[in-house]
Amino acid sequence: MANKTSQHILSTSANLLGFCLFIITSLHLTNRSENSLIDEFTSIVALSLTISSALSFFSIRTENHILEIKLEKIADYFFMASLLGIFVIIVFITFKFWLK
Repeated sequence: MANKTSQHILSTSANLLGFCLFIITSLHLTNRSENSLIDEFTSIVALSLTISSALSFFSIRTENHILEIKLEKIADYFFMASLLGIFVIIVFITFKFWLK
């Protein structure tokens, strides 16, 4: 088993996916989703985290070493894009409550 980051990507992206679903649920429960783009951005980040989780899982499960490296690299890119997306969402939420 040569991959070094797939196990970490899988567990961390699953945890961050829960964070994204919490944001979406809390926005809908407080009826703030109709005038906000935060839930749409969070949905995109959640989809990216789901793809990252799936790719890292397949990277762990595959026997083909070349495919393992490719899947791990793609999962890593999706994970980094998701982290950037979560940062943007947190900045949006901070400015939204700060300017209120």
